[in-house]
Amino acid sequence: MCMTFPIKTCVVCSEEFELRPGKPGFANRCPACSVPEESEPPEKSRIAGAADKELNEARRRTIRDMLYRKES
Repeated sequence: MCMTFPIKTCVVCSEEFELRPGKPGFANRCPACSVPEESEPPEKSRIAGAADKELNEARRRTIRDMLYRKES
């Protein structure tokens, strides 16, 4: 007895493909359309990471101040 893989239709190019275990990318896209996009340059991601860190720290400080402020 042989079990077959389900046949899916790609939402990008409308081509049929077999959905196999371990297929990279999205389950509703064929392997050709699942190729990851080019990532942003390392310099840009490093700057964005520093901004996120500062933003998260500001959020934590605000939440802490709201939770533990003394009511007058």
